[in-house]
Amino acid sequence: MTEEHQTLALLLFSAFVAVTLGITTWVSRNRRGSAEEFYAGGRLFSPMENGFAIAGDYMSAASFLGVTGLIALFGYDGLLYVVGFLVAWLVVLFLVAELVRNCGRFTMADVVAARMRERPVRIAAGTSSVTVSVLYLVAQMVGAGSLVALLLGGTSDAARYWTVIGVGALMVIYVSLGGMRATTWIQIVKAVLLLGGTIVLTVLVLVRFHGDVDLLLLTAAERSGHGEAFLAPGLKYGGDWTARFDFISLGLALVLGTAGLPHILSRFYTVPTARAARRSVVWAVGLIGGFYLMTIVLGFGAAAVLGPDAVRGSSAAGNTAVPLLALDLGGGAGSTGGTVLFAIVAAVAFATILAVVAGITLASSASVAHDLYASLRRRGGKPRSEVAVARVAAVGVGVVAIALGLLARDLNVAFLVGLAFAVAASANLPVLLYSLFWRGFTTRGAVWAVYGGLIPAVVLVVLSPVVSGSPDSLFPGIDLQYFPLQNPGLVSIPLGFLAGWLGTVTSTEVPDEAKHAETEVRSLTGAGAA
Repeated sequence: MTEEHQTLALLLFSAFVAVTLGITTWVSRNRRGSAEEFYAGGRLFSPMENGFAIAGDYMSAASFLGVTGLIALFGYDGLLYVVGFLVAWLVVLFLVAELVRNCGRFTMADVVAARMRERPVRIAAGTSSVTVSVLYLVAQMVGAGSLVALLLGGTSDAARYWTVIGVGALMVIYVSLGGMRATTWIQIVKAVLLLGGTIVLTVLVLVRFHGDVDLLLLTAAERSGHGEAFLAPGLKYGGDWTARFDFISLGLALVLGTAGLPHILSRFYTVPTARAARRSVVWAVGLIGGFYLMTIVLGFGAAAVLGPDAVRGSSAAGNTAVPLLALDLGGGAGSTGGTVLFAIVAAVAFATILAVVAGITLASSASVAHDLYASLRRRGGKPRSEVAVARVAAVGVGVVAIALGLLARDLNVAFLVGLAFAVAASANLPVLLYSLFWRGFTTRGAVWAVYGGLIPAVVLVVLSPVVSGSPDSLFPGIDLQYFPLQNPGLVSIPLGFLAGWLGTVTSTEVPDEAKHAETEVRSLTGAGAA
């Protein structure tokens, strides 16, 4: 990139960071300091505001950078991510949003602990939530590193390192000072910026091809080097049976994982009623659906305008396809239009990363403080404020995410998010659905459901081609590859449900009928909800 690109984009980065830090400072002066204020923003957000915030939380670097890169490189097979991310919201809308809002206060563990023995359930659910959050954070860190490395020349490892560290530091500041209220407003601003930028790029791509979508697809197929195979299933996931099972595994993880993501579940507690939570999801589905339709155009547009060699040139995983497309659509390298559009898109992508990491960090620090600390602290000792513990936890989560983000810097961000979705679907979704809908569910079943999905998912990832045994692995010089699939969802999700069932039927605990009846009435009517 030219010096002009660097200066303009860095100025826009700085402007967004200054605005968001201003929001955080303003909110921190007006907060009451209570747990409800820190975790749920005082439950004062309207359905529209929360819908924009949910969209801002969900439309991550994986969507804007990773998915478009995968479509640009693999065509039809890259669309699986778009379909999976969007269809997942039907599961959230019909099975989770309203019921979770009625049954919990701040975290997923509140829903499960309402009718179980609290301590083991909170420890299990808190551990799972932190694991999922850290995996999701790693993807955002990798996206930030790729973006700024492109801005500063595309080859600077030092730029990636310091970018990841800088993003980690900013997210800790946002969460520690502003809590949920600041995080929500940052996500709303980011959602508006991202949707605006995506609309502009989509219009420019369609104008380039005179509004002819057929011409766009045919040009993308021709430039891809794969011909018609680029527009048909199988380019990435159809080579052999292992690839096909990977396709099924990824699809399951994406469709079922959203309903188990801690930072998405925590958003339902920021509105005053269950009806508002349901309306928030309707707003979110509309915004997210429109966004993903546009990413399809951008992905094929990157393939048609740039070609796969240019996409891979600055990021082998395709993470920089959108900024490069913006540069070309604006007039090319060295042009004023290209410089401005590239800088704006790069700044919007960076804003996306900052907003999402703030939401995830808040959810994970809430799990540490509200679930793990509250359950593990010594009885009789002087308890520290939950909010104080959550602020300290935000720092710890940030350090872990930074370290893993530096390690995984060459992997596609959408692919990394797929792993987080697989763990969420394996460990969180079974215990959540069993708790809401199974009258005979017990504490042992809840604990087994969490660990029975979490441990296999993490172990299978460690033993998969993602970590070792291939040139694209995290550790290419080591070979611990005993599990052939890159995504563990096909095995670990059924294991999570099976473990929950097995733990319940082998338990000697008698299910509390009164507590189940209370939970059922509360989940369906909202009577007694916080």
